[in-house]
Amino acid sequence: MSLWNLVSHMPPEEFSSLSTEFPRSLRCLLAEWLENQPWEFINGSDTFCTSMASRMLSDMLEKLRSAASSDGQQCQILQQVSGIENPFRHDPLRLVAVMRAILEGEKAAVLKRDRHLPLSFHRRQEELKFSLGLQRLQHRVREIQALPGEGPGRDGAVESSTAPRELPTLTLEAVKELEVAKQQVLKRIQIWKRQQQLAGNGAIFEENLAPLQKRCEKLVEVYFQLQQQVMAVSTELGPELLAPLLERLNEVLSSLVKSSFLVEKQPPQVLKTQTKFQASVRFLLGPQLLKAAPKPYVVRADMVTEKQARELELSNYSNTLSESTGEIMHNMVSLETNPTSGTCCANFKNVLLKKIKRCERKGSESVTEEKCAVLFSTNVALTPSNISIQLQVLSLPIVVIVHGNQDNNAKATVLWDNAFSEIDRVPFVVAERVPWEKMCDTLNLKFMAEVQTTKGLLKEHYFFLAQKIFNDHSARFEDFQSRHVSWAQFNKEILPGRGFTFWQWFDGVLDLTKRCLKSYWSDRLIVGFISKQYVCKLLSAEPDGTFLLRFSDSEIGGVTIAYVIRGKDGSSQVENIQPFSAKDLSIRSLGDRIRDLGQLRNLYPNIPKDQAFGSHYNKEQTGKDVRGYVSTAIKMTVESERDQQPPSTMGAPPQGPPGLLPPICPPTPFCPQPIPTGYPTVESNMNMMVPDRLSSPFHSPSPILSSPLAMDPSLSHCQEPAFRTPGPFMPNQYMPGEVSQLLPGGPSVEPRDEEMPELPPFPAVEDGPLQSSPRWMSPSMEQSPGSELEQFLQDVPLLPPFAPLPQHSGYPNSSPSCWGLGEARWDDSIRPGHA
Repeated sequence: MSLWNLVSHMPPEEFSSLSTEFPRSLRCLLAEWLENQPWEFINGSDTFCTSMASRMLSDMLEKLRSAASSDGQQCQILQQVSGIENPFRHDPLRLVAVMRAILEGEKAAVLKRDRHLPLSFHRRQEELKFSLGLQRLQHRVREIQALPGEGPGRDGAVESSTAPRELPTLTLEAVKELEVAKQQVLKRIQIWKRQQQLAGNGAIFEENLAPLQKRCEKLVEVYFQLQQQVMAVSTELGPELLAPLLERLNEVLSSLVKSSFLVEKQPPQVLKTQTKFQASVRFLLGPQLLKAAPKPYVVRADMVTEKQARELELSNYSNTLSESTGEIMHNMVSLETNPTSGTCCANFKNVLLKKIKRCERKGSESVTEEKCAVLFSTNVALTPSNISIQLQVLSLPIVVIVHGNQDNNAKATVLWDNAFSEIDRVPFVVAERVPWEKMCDTLNLKFMAEVQTTKGLLKEHYFFLAQKIFNDHSARFEDFQSRHVSWAQFNKEILPGRGFTFWQWFDGVLDLTKRCLKSYWSDRLIVGFISKQYVCKLLSAEPDGTFLLRFSDSEIGGVTIAYVIRGKDGSSQVENIQPFSAKDLSIRSLGDRIRDLGQLRNLYPNIPKDQAFGSHYNKEQTGKDVRGYVSTAIKMTVESERDQQPPSTMGAPPQGPPGLLPPICPPTPFCPQPIPTGYPTVESNMNMMVPDRLSSPFHSPSPILSSPLAMDPSLSHCQEPAFRTPGPFMPNQYMPGEVSQLLPGGPSVEPRDEEMPELPPFPAVEDGPLQSSPRWMSPSMEQSPGSELEQFLQDVPLLPPFAPLPQHSGYPNSSPSCWGLGEARWDDSIRPGHA
């Protein structure tokens, strides 16, 4: 965005004092063109500044006349052009001063209102400054070339008496301006590297190196011109002046070459051993300086510790690495030049860190706080000077882990280092305490990047996070702005009353939102970062059925629904449904769960839930699928609601014909029992329903599967659908191949079942051995003679087909599937028929 786009929306009265010598209407006509000229960097009255001012005046007058020919007010514009041409033609530097004052006044007004200028404006200013410096340097070289030599000059002129004194002065000024231009390039490279590091936390990053490479190449081109000119006048300069000048010139080239060796694609900052990774390095000056190389140079990658990186920094990367701290496979790649793209790169495509040598840690530092880096190095011979230079560059800090459970803490180390390290730091020193305001910016940046949303954190969210990390619920929002947060508070100290650190909790929220709640967050349907106490304050005065969504404060990676419900005495109370994890929401989405719960009516403050979440509802499948199976649907209920239903609708299995065994369900002791938590006893159970209206062979007088499938009210969590079976053998509905039909991902593709002649569902058991087993039995489930079977049924109790895994959180399972998805495993030792 240009500066004029901001200024044009501000009251013209604020800029009346700036329009006395240059009309505002002309400023509007020229708009961005004026901002693309180096008015602010032309300081002085020498020949270069005067010539630049004259050229800019001529260009401006041409632009104005061109604009007047296409504008309806041609006469007025031409009069204004004449009014500024006459005075400024005699003094073009006066025009530079007027335009500088106008632009500085506009910047001051924007800064007063917005407190910052657009990033694009700063980039353009930096580019203008470098371009003008390069032009000034080229002007100095031309001045040196124009000076005559002693006796007959280089251009045939005769040496004047003042030439010997002017030559050293001009040469020194040229070398000095070359060093200034070099510093600008090095600073721009440092900014690029810093932006690359911030991109690791999610910041916007312009990774295109082409403009930076072009800048380096232009400067090196001028360097060789100046060096050639200095050598041409070496006699006039004398040995006393020539030697230090050449030393300074060599230092300029060496700095440019070493700094232009960059890591274009960084290796992963959390790196697991025995895992392949990729990286690439780029030599910006390679296409220009390695043209005559007989064969490609080889770049080597080695792992270095923080101590080794510090030693290399202190030696200005002139020392050779003595020992690698880790063993890296496939760590040598050729540095190749691509004539088409004009790049010189070494691409590491199949690198593997085989093992790592740990160094001694400081104090209570853990392995996930230990930082190292990959050192990329090579030796090149530059043309045409044939100077040998050692190129070395370090990657961003890396935390090496050996197990996935270290990933969370390793990411915290990387996040902190990326956010709060300085540009010119000693590797890899970073502050132990940082302002809370900067931490808020970092968390917001990371959240938006991970979730991939444009909706960041709000002021209210920062207030809740500050209360959590500082464990202070009495301070105001403004009080936290002056505080500093430490690394220990971020990811070393356990939160009060919890079993995890602040970062571990926040990273769980990131993961849950990224995987399951991105669209809900982007639509601002989730308040998220809010305490349970403040929720009660918000909802207590709201109508019955008002609800909101918040992230669990006491559980990692959970989202819960808080809603208003009327008690028996008519008073309103706020209930919190136990949190849903990412696994729960992969079984049934958050929108569908909200649709299932009839007691949820309006999203806080007063948005009907169907209006808020309608676009997030999934279409329920009805009828039969392509294979002829009856479709099923998983529904969620809350026990407090279901307890109010009549006993006939509580999911009790219907009574079957005489002679059939009762349904086989896991007895209550096999189900996990609720653990006391901060949430009221409001548990959600999942019911699987089969549509009643569908005609199916299962709706016979002796059904195999009850319809609808309901939950046994006597079970607390892992109720199973009620099956009927004439014997101790379970039908194939329990086999894993059939369970997969009911997973959220849908049935797998398989051919239709072949048509078979109608047979009784289960053959009667007769005395004597059976000749064959039914089709649904496996050979290992072959029936025994009738008398032994009856004795077997009397002596052996029926056991559940599987046993649920123990609960690891402090809450009862929020939404167990009736199939025990992810919550139980098969155990053939207790499967019916294998007892």
